Amino acid sequence: MILEKIEKPSDVQKLKIKEKKILAEEIREFLIDSVSKTGGHLASNLGVVEITIALLSCLDLEKDKVIFDVGHQSYVYKMLTGRKDQFDKLRKYKGLRGFPYRKESKYDFFDTGHSSTSISAGLGMARARDIKKEDYNIVSVIGDGSICSGESLEAINDLGFNKTKMIIILNDNGMSISSNVGGISSYLSRISINTRYLKVKNKIKHSLDGTKFGSVPAKYLSRIKDGLRTFLVPSKYFETMGLTYIGPVDGHDLKLLTKVINQAKRLEKPIIIHAVTKKGYGYQDAMDNPDKYHGVSAFDKEKGVVDTEKVTYSTVFGKTMVEIGEKNDKVVAITAAMKDGVQLTEFFEKYPNRSFDVGICEEHATTFAAGLASEGMVPVFAVYSTFLQRGFDQLLHDVCMQNLPSVFALDRAGLVGSDGETHQGIFDLSYLSLMPNMVITSPKTMKDLPKLLNWAIKSKKVVAIRYPRGGDYIDLKEIKKVELGKWEEINGGEKVAIIATGKMVQKAYLANKEYKLNARIINATFIKPLDEELLNELIKKKYNILTIEDNVLYGGLGSLISFYLIQNGFKGRIKSMGFDDKFIEQGTIEELYNQEGLSIENIKEEVELLKK
Repeated sequence: MILEKIEKPSDVQKLKIKEKKILAEEIREFLIDSVSKTGGHLASNLGVVEITIALLSCLDLEKDKVIFDVGHQSYVYKMLTGRKDQFDKLRKYKGLRGFPYRKESKYDFFDTGHSSTSISAGLGMARARDIKKEDYNIVSVIGDGSICSGESLEAINDLGFNKTKMIIILNDNGMSISSNVGGISSYLSRISINTRYLKVKNKIKHSLDGTKFGSVPAKYLSRIKDGLRTFLVPSKYFETMGLTYIGPVDGHDLKLLTKVINQAKRLEKPIIIHAVTKKGYGYQDAMDNPDKYHGVSAFDKEKGVVDTEKVTYSTVFGKTMVEIGEKNDKVVAITAAMKDGVQLTEFFEKYPNRSFDVGICEEHATTFAAGLASEGMVPVFAVYSTFLQRGFDQLLHDVCMQNLPSVFALDRAGLVGSDGETHQGIFDLSYLSLMPNMVITSPKTMKDLPKLLNWAIKSKKVVAIRYPRGGDYIDLKEIKKVELGKWEEINGGEKVAIIATGKMVQKAYLANKEYKLNARIINATFIKPLDEELLNELIKKKYNILTIEDNVLYGGLGSLISFYLIQNGFKGRIKSMGFDDKFIEQGTIEELYNQEGLSIENIKEEVELLKK
């Protein structure tokens, strides 16, 4: 096998074009076999095989740099840069990362995980190169979904205006996580999905191939081809922005890609190469269902990914939204290219006039929600916790400052597992709690989520509801009544009160029951505002207090409670359990809880210490 002989990037350059085509086939076989065992991002990687091989064929990675946007499409790159033998531990605890990671390899030049960063990062590197008077190539790879975001457009504006030398590879597969939306996406579709130009070009090429006189009319036909391109491609958007546009080119044509990249290297200006690819290319089921193969768990590669009906916090949220939407015509749903992930698909189908997918633009989505709220609508922006970070200023300045009633449904709050540092939702309590007018709540079980969502929509307040990935550990009784700033007593106990929030209530309950701790368990339904009445009772009755949260400790629930207790004469002892001041690596959620001291055994130990 050719793949087995590739130990470093320069090995790819030694191959002939026929060998590279065989290598592409072997890579796809390896990807399907490997990801079917470990899980991971499959469709996006199958689509960038030829682009990656072409990049390594044209670049010297001992000096040149490649930056992948998001980075979930970097598996092929990792395979060809010496990490093929680590794929059995892909996205596993202490194993190969699912995204570029500088500490993992000298060939990973920038850590990624969120979208739309590659052009900005690449431009920064290019400017540093020029300041130091060095000479090397910088290539930023970005998808057609990511290039629509504000950060990408800001970077392109800077790049085009200042004419800095670098190359952008636009990997246009027509789909990010959910189908792309927006004006730029439509523009790209008119170029890339407009198959008239590509078909005409291919027919010209194939009609000449193999003929004795093919080279003679080629010069004239190429002019016709260029004319057709000018006619069929709508406007020169990127050239207006100051970039030299090349494309569209077939992103699965290795020979053509290599030629185009080599040409771009010779130009002393910013270039964008528009490569049209097929997500899931080479694996029919993934091509037919690219969204299903975006991020997958382990599966049978012969049968493909089988849809299974699992009840999760996300599905409960989606079902509840549909029910609320039927009763309240002022409720509108917003997603940032994550309609399927946050389970808003059915709401979009039933209430299309009140459903908005704004693309990968969380900042816009947040202020857009504020605009809707200012006109009496009730916006619900469903977003992964880690991605709402990108709308911080808009949330503070545009929503909270004006106190515009809006609901932010934070999916994947807390640990998410194998996606690692970039996706762990462990900062939301900290960055949300500092905002005036912000109310933060969290369901202890899936049963609580519908009640909290209904309350939030009726509250006429800015409300963030945070809930975790997956389902429950145990089945606890649902909350009886939701009142602003009021906590729920789970059971009585002596000496020690455990105040937990979200799914951590389940852990506290399990520890209390299994080890017979006789602790008083309290569900902090609201993280902000605190239940001051209950806290005052705990102070008066001289309880020692243990707080538990799946958030960093700085600025989290424990921090807020400690501050209140100190300000109000608390004389007992308090201990907070949560995450230290660090980023948390990949692994299963339980492996990470154990690593970070949030197992039920850890809870038992802390309660026993507080009892002494």
